[in-house]
Amino acid sequence: MNSDPSVMRYFPALLTRAESDASADRMQSVIAERGWGFWALEILGVTEFAGFVGLNEPTWSAHFTPCVEVGWRLATEFQGRGYATEAARAAITYGFENLFLTEIVALTIPANTPSRRVMEKLGMIHDVHGDFDHPRIDPDHPTARHVLYRLGRNASLEK
Repeated sequence: MNSDPSVMRYFPALLTRAESDASADRMQSVIAERGWGFWALEILGVTEFAGFVGLNEPTWSAHFTPCVEVGWRLATEFQGRGYATEAARAAITYGFENLFLTEIVALTIPANTPSRRVMEKLGMIHDVHGDFDHPRIDPDHPTARHVLYRLGRNASLEK
């Protein structure tokens, strides 16, 4: 999935198998350590692995960190079917009800309209003044600029 140009079109680079495996290991370690993170997305009766969805604490600094973000990455054949929205809604509910978060953010590059639509379906609001250059991406790279979406605890998830 992480080496598929279609899946990774909004990211700075494709991942090698070793990089992808290391990323999955980190995700599993985070879940083992704190009980939540990016979870594998299983679609019952369809596939055991469609991608990942969940919550994450960025380890880099920006004007809105520390924070918890909701994020997702799905294999091409599972995109555009509502799976990301449904699973992200469940992750957000978990964050508010079990972790007692007051806000959850989401971020992507401006051109990633599919993910931005998911954010809007979740009731997230684009914080126009919060857009930023991602600190882990070369400032000259086309994916450096990111948009920031926010969702407060009392906002409706029904869109």
